[in-house]
Amino acid sequence: MSSLAAVPKPSTAGQGQTAIADTRLSFVNIRNGPGEQYADVGDLRDNSLCIFYPNSRTPTGWVWVEITGAAGWVSTSVVTFEPVVVSHRPGQASTPYDGKTAIWHWKGSSIPERSIAEFVANVRRRAPNVRQIWVKTSDGANWQGRFDPNAGDLGVNGAADVDRWVNILQQNGLEFHAWCVPNGLDIEREAAVIAAVCNRPGVRSMILDVEPYAGFWQGGRAAVRPFMLRLRQLIPSGFHIGMSMDPRPWHYESIFPMEWFPFVNSLHPQTYWATFRQTPEASLRQMYDTWGSYGRPIIPALQGDANVDEQQQAHTLATARHGARGLSWWRYGVISQYNAVNLPVSVTVAPPPPVTDTFADEVIITPRGQGFRSGSYTGRQEFQEFDGTWGWKVLYKKTEVNTSTVWAEWKAALPVSGRYEIAVFVPARNSTTTRARYKIHGIRGTTTEVVVDINQAVNSNRWVTIGIFDLVREAPNAGKVFLNDVTGEADKLIAFDAVRFRRIVTISQPMPAPQPSPTPGPEQINGVFVTEGYDSPVGTAAERAGAQLWPSGWRDATGFGEATHPSYLTNFNSYHTGVDLNFGRGGNDDLGMPVFSIAGGIVIYQADLRPWGNVTIIRHDPFRSPTGTVVYSRYGHMQNVRVRVGQRVRRGDQIGEIGTGGGRYIAHLHFDISPTTVLERSPGDWPGRDLARLLRDYVDPLSFIRSNRPRR
Repeated sequence: MSSLAAVPKPSTAGQGQTAIADTRLSFVNIRNGPGEQYADVGDLRDNSLCIFYPNSRTPTGWVWVEITGAAGWVSTSVVTFEPVVVSHRPGQASTPYDGKTAIWHWKGSSIPERSIAEFVANVRRRAPNVRQIWVKTSDGANWQGRFDPNAGDLGVNGAADVDRWVNILQQNGLEFHAWCVPNGLDIEREAAVIAAVCNRPGVRSMILDVEPYAGFWQGGRAAVRPFMLRLRQLIPSGFHIGMSMDPRPWHYESIFPMEWFPFVNSLHPQTYWATFRQTPEASLRQMYDTWGSYGRPIIPALQGDANVDEQQQAHTLATARHGARGLSWWRYGVISQYNAVNLPVSVTVAPPPPVTDTFADEVIITPRGQGFRSGSYTGRQEFQEFDGTWGWKVLYKKTEVNTSTVWAEWKAALPVSGRYEIAVFVPARNSTTTRARYKIHGIRGTTTEVVVDINQAVNSNRWVTIGIFDLVREAPNAGKVFLNDVTGEADKLIAFDAVRFRRIVTISQPMPAPQPSPTPGPEQINGVFVTEGYDSPVGTAAERAGAQLWPSGWRDATGFGEATHPSYLTNFNSYHTGVDLNFGRGGNDDLGMPVFSIAGGIVIYQADLRPWGNVTIIRHDPFRSPTGTVVYSRYGHMQNVRVRVGQRVRRGDQIGEIGTGGGRYIAHLHFDISPTTVLERSPGDWPGRDLARLLRDYVDPLSFIRSNRPRR
């Protein structure tokens, strides 16, 4: 670390300006002086909100910036500043959602809370800046309680239940807003049940969820106007009605937007970038390109089970770039970290939430792996299996309408009682059911199981959060997830894939600094594993601890990004995302040499991925504090791999040997580092000639490791 004295913000810096940071890479270093020789004191992430001081600019192009938790100097050679939106789109009426954050609530049987009071208390504790709860009240002509039989006090079976919700929310400073799924099959009954909600005192608005999928609007174009005319006749004049939809352009015409237009007052597009396999900005821009000219205010619905860094980025972009006047988050029960949800809707730099949620222990249970059991009720072998794309066997079979023939159980050995995010993996094949009914046991405050339905058909090759649950380690069956093949459907397929448990811990600011460890490996602060730094993936123990990167005898054969070797660009028409490490004179001199984890973390992917051969991906622990930078490292073409998905590794643990990718290449190690979640979503990600995208999702491994060595 540099010993140069810090250079404070100059007295001539003048007035700061709120802006969105547009960084050349995924993030840039904030330093305590105007130059690379000064110490790194924080990170300025791409598309984050900051205050910068134009008048502080030095002759060499460094300016002073301030973000939550850090302040210092950044170089304008790697970052530009985009002024935030200071006014909203002209000509649009005000809405009940302006300046407010909302959380969607689906049904009581999908969350661990057993009462409205308990639900409200947890929302107020975890996200005190949330002002609205959007509660589902009906589906078609039926009250939501018909589909939520085990909801307890949370169920909505009539106007009296709506009144109870309204009263408890109001007592706690929260607004009640309703939402429903209209079908258009029985106009009179559907309009009547929706109107029964809208006419109750304290109900602020009704949002219609209109989507082009089975189980949603089925009345076609002709039913829209009769339905809405009847509904408007039954509710107070001027009552606010919103509409929510899948905002991707190929769905636009299929929901008949111009038929709804005269009757709706606002739009709530489901901007679920992780589900759509996009970045937050790509998803937001696509949504505004599609719906921005519709002539109604847009209040984006953001993805509550996405990565927290992407959630914060989506919050900033929606409000400060696109001018959103309010935000909502889908949904309570799958939001594991409330850092972004708790940010107020404002175009100024928001104060930090009073607490920070982060992940601690993680357990992944795969089919046929430790903690997994399955069986048949028929005495026959009912399961079929296939090789999943993430490196393990997956079980599947046809669904049953009424009587189960098989069962499966995932049982985690919980280290402690606490809040756990439980997610299930949905494979890309043999998963067409719309109602896989997962049952969770051992939840605090209830002796019964909680059932959560997951639509496997609309998810593919991704982790899907089924909920956040307060699990009691000592409770019977604590940490058990159960699934059978009864879905009420015929001729569908249900997959029995992996289940992931991640313990959530809450960190109060400020946090104590970590103490150097006498041995390589992870340390814990407040129960969270952190890493003290990064080493080379190759070389002897002494070389990996030394100052030279790469160790003697090793070389990078390709270069990174813009420095990619011309011959590689010519042969592969692609920039390189990291380095190709070779030892010796070339050829297969390095075949079989050991490969090591650069830092502590969890193996999230290990499989034979064509055309790579074996690929291992590790999500590393936060850097030096529970809220520090999290990066992913990828190791390609290895042989004799020693690790498995879900395994915790320490810095310096051998994870495999240098290989040839199954004979496809001359022996070498492909090694890259990503500071985004791209490798969690797509293990084989390869930007090709898209240099801007490469620089957003990858960092130069040599520079990154050199700048973030362990304190020895």
